[in-house]
Amino acid sequence: MKILIIEDEPELADGMVSYLSGQNYLCELAIDYEQALEKIHSHQYDCILLDLMLPGGSGMDILDELKLQKKEDGVIIISAKNSLEDRINGLKLGADDYIAKPFHLSELSARIFSVIRRRNFANANTIQQGELTVDLLAKTVAVRNTPVVLTKKEFEMLIFFIGNKNKVISKSALAEHLSGDLADMLDNHDFIYAHVKNLKKKLAEAGCENYLKTLYGNGYKWEV
Repeated sequence: MKILIIEDEPELADGMVSYLSGQNYLCELAIDYEQALEKIHSHQYDCILLDLMLPGGSGMDILDELKLQKKEDGVIIISAKNSLEDRINGLKLGADDYIAKPFHLSELSARIFSVIRRRNFANANTIQQGELTVDLLAKTVAVRNTPVVLTKKEFEMLIFFIGNKNKVISKSALAEHLSGDLADMLDNHDFIYAHVKNLKKKLAEAGCENYLKTLYGNGYKWEV
């Protein structure tokens, strides 16, 4: 799952990137207002961690821009501003959560998971679709109670597809979700084909129905 951290304090930003990467989140960083605007215009994230006091502008204006663009990214405000009025304003403007600095990284991680679970997976820790079971906390997959061993990339792809069920996902969008900023530097996205092929093969061999459709020239769709 992909996260944008909008934070200008280097030590805190590095700490969040390090900790959350260790929790298997793909982290991107914006250190000022302009970088943040560029990233939210260009990319989609499962969750955005938004500082309010940024070089060049206010985090509240970033929140306004997200709503103006009708973006569906989850947003957690992370701020040293901790008055009741600040928290109410942030939540009224559309943030999903608000956590005051300083905070424990483990609590931040739990809140991120909670936001993503609520927005993408109907607030469930376990996804059940027919014969397929996905445990989001344990990061395990089973078909009719038989475990299916997936690589980290394959698991990320699977929950990305399920979280965007019945939507067409382009190969470039999938590459960006899995690789973040690096996707722009890749010569091609052939690695996506290999990951999708392996995911489909493992699910099929376990007896799972073919929910993952290839739409030639357009991308992929998890069809239910």
